[in-house]
Amino acid sequence: MRPLLPLSLFWRTFFLLALLLAGGVFAWVQTLRALEFEPRAVTAAQQTASLVNLSRAALRQADGINRVAILKSMGAQQAVRVAPREPGDRWEPFEVDRFTRRVSAELRASLGPDAVVARSVNGKPGMWVGFSIERDHYWLQAEVAQVSPLSGSTWFVWIGIALLATLIGSAGVAGLINRPLKQLSFAASRIRGGDLDSRLDENTLTSEIREVNMGFNRMARELARVEEDRAVMLAGISHDLRTPLARLRLETEMSVSDEEAKRNMALDIDQLDAIIDKFMDYARPGETQVGPVPVAKSIEKEAASFRDPAQIRITSRVPADLRVMADETELGRVFLNLFENARRYGRGTYTGIAEVLVTHVRTGAWVILTVRDHGPGVAPEKLHQLTTPFFRGDAARTAATGAGLGLAIVEKALLRMGGSLELGNAPGGGLMAHVRLKRAA
Repeated sequence: MRPLLPLSLFWRTFFLLALLLAGGVFAWVQTLRALEFEPRAVTAAQQTASLVNLSRAALRQADGINRVAILKSMGAQQAVRVAPREPGDRWEPFEVDRFTRRVSAELRASLGPDAVVARSVNGKPGMWVGFSIERDHYWLQAEVAQVSPLSGSTWFVWIGIALLATLIGSAGVAGLINRPLKQLSFAASRIRGGDLDSRLDENTLTSEIREVNMGFNRMARELARVEEDRAVMLAGISHDLRTPLARLRLETEMSVSDEEAKRNMALDIDQLDAIIDKFMDYARPGETQVGPVPVAKSIEKEAASFRDPAQIRITSRVPADLRVMADETELGRVFLNLFENARRYGRGTYTGIAEVLVTHVRTGAWVILTVRDHGPGVAPEKLHQLTTPFFRGDAARTAATGAGLGLAIVEKALLRMGGSLELGNAPGGGLMAHVRLKRAA
């Protein structure tokens, strides 16, 4: 079963608030209906009973001739009409639900137990109340709307307005709640990208948010200080280590007579110097300025430093007009480390030469550059460990004389430029490094 996508904090807060307020609206509507039911039924019954009593009083005070005239006059009314009640009249009881039963009970309590309440007489709908004056029987017809509860459409309009206000209010409240967290997330992403000058508002009215912002700003200042100390330390390490290495190289050239020993000592010094470069590259600050960089030019420049065809041969199939968004120095460092990694560990089993092929694929707004060697490859279970600092897959790739930082430097440099690195074994053998960067417009 496919897992559900995680909701952002805004939408989670919005849905919870909307659910809470919608439940409140529903409870409010039910309470209002319960409270409105009794008074409305009693009011409707009293109004109808008052009409019946007025009609009864008017007819009782009139003689026979005038009573007929009054009946004709009242029969012509639209809202309330009075008509004689015939023995053959067919009528249906008014009581069909709880509200109409309550109205009927109130009418009989006001007019007497012999009062008849019907919802239609001779097929004509309405509220009909039968009453008597001496031996004469009459019907009073009133509009059903005067004695009916609120209609469903009215409740629907009220509930719709309440729910719309609930959604708007929930969105506003969720936005206010999540705004400080969104600002914190944005500031944290800037810190992660190397911008240590990011600061949050320490004068906000909410005490908890103010304390979090103050703590974040203190952390940012400490990180900036640590970054500054690291830069000074790196400069000191580079100077303090390379100075004695230079003296060792000079002493070797002047004091060692054995040419083979002199050559081996020079190689060891060069290796130490290269390891220092790796450490410096890996510990380099994370600030980069990306811009359009021609990929083919960078590949050619770094490939030119590998002049010995007996060790590595680099073939590029990247067009000259392909440009990516990157830092030129960082991109060169990426290819330099990938080529060096192939030279050390990707040599062919029979030829002893590292055959390296660089290709590219355009996919949407991205460019995927693939650097492939034809060596023995890496065990699948160790692929994810190759970018771990100081890890070397010695069991699969021989002659591991490096510091184990090359691919870690590549991954770190690509992340600083907004790209990514993916490693895999080629179908025909060898390691493939997929460098993913944004394509320049």
